[in-house]
Amino acid sequence: MISVLMPVRNAAATLPAALDSLFRQTCPDFEIVLLDDGSDDGDATRGVIAAAAGRDRRVRPFLLPHRGVAATLALGLGLCRGEYVARLDADDTCRADRLEKQAAYLENHPDIGLVSCLAAFGGDPERAAGYRNHLDWANSLTTPEAIAVERFRESPLPHPTVMFRAGLVREHGGYADGPFPEDYELWLRWMEAGVRMAKVPEHLVTWNDPPDRLSRTDPRYDPARFHTVKAGYLARHLERTNPFHPVIEVLGAGRITRRRAERLCAHGVVIGGWWDIDPRKAGKAVGGRPVRHRDELPPAGTRFLVSYVANRGAAQEIAAFVAARGYAPGRDYIAAA
Repeated sequence: MISVLMPVRNAAATLPAALDSLFRQTCPDFEIVLLDDGSDDGDATRGVIAAAAGRDRRVRPFLLPHRGVAATLALGLGLCRGEYVARLDADDTCRADRLEKQAAYLENHPDIGLVSCLAAFGGDPERAAGYRNHLDWANSLTTPEAIAVERFRESPLPHPTVMFRAGLVREHGGYADGPFPEDYELWLRWMEAGVRMAKVPEHLVTWNDPPDRLSRTDPRYDPARFHTVKAGYLARHLERTNPFHPVIEVLGAGRITRRRAERLCAHGVVIGGWWDIDPRKAGKAVGGRPVRHRDELPPAGTRFLVSYVANRGAAQEIAAFVAARGYAPGRDYIAAA
């Protein structure tokens, strides 16, 4: 029923725990498509793989030349034989009932194409406060509606937590290999195609945070790459939903906000102006566009707003501010940071 897609590289230290968490699954009907992406740590990682394959026939090992995680995942999708595909990384673990609960969710919700779950944070909550904050935010999004409306802020689905219908790959394509985070691009593409995504509201996966995790070391996961890849998807979403298209107005007028918002212009969006809380900026023009104080914002129905303010707690404060003026998320404004 289920193919667990797991790419690994130089993961001898963590792979045994990840595999053990799969061997303990209460749902026995699965295979592990275990793809070694050219490990060069001697025989350490491949020795773990060989031992696992000898221990359990459900392990299907593939020893590949190094090609990178996106290309390896794309290849792996073609090797999966299950009706559902679940992801797990070599440094993460899952609860014994993870596969059972996610498969049951998809069985019972035919309108849902992908199901995730809550994730426990396995890193240092102080040294990795940014990742912990991101996970807290992602864990707060469980319904298809919340995931869809919040998808332009950041990836609402930690990659190792997902299970999806294999048919989605045939309908909408799989992982793309490019200068962007391959999982986030896939979620955006599938949601643009109308795929509904949800979460089992339980902590079924532990998302660990080792210092050599790819999201820390690979330039494809740099914040600028996230904003670049989502600009096109956001622009097309605005074309369908913004009653004032192509004109938007942007909440925030700081340098980082402006740089992120300007990416939309390459996709036909027109920025009509900026709204900021700094009285020193109000009444001036930045980039040829007027800056007005946020307190002067007219009621909903007169413009469409996009928020790019990314300061800690800013999204919640802005949501409360615009809601008091009648702005509804998705209808009158959208958060993009």
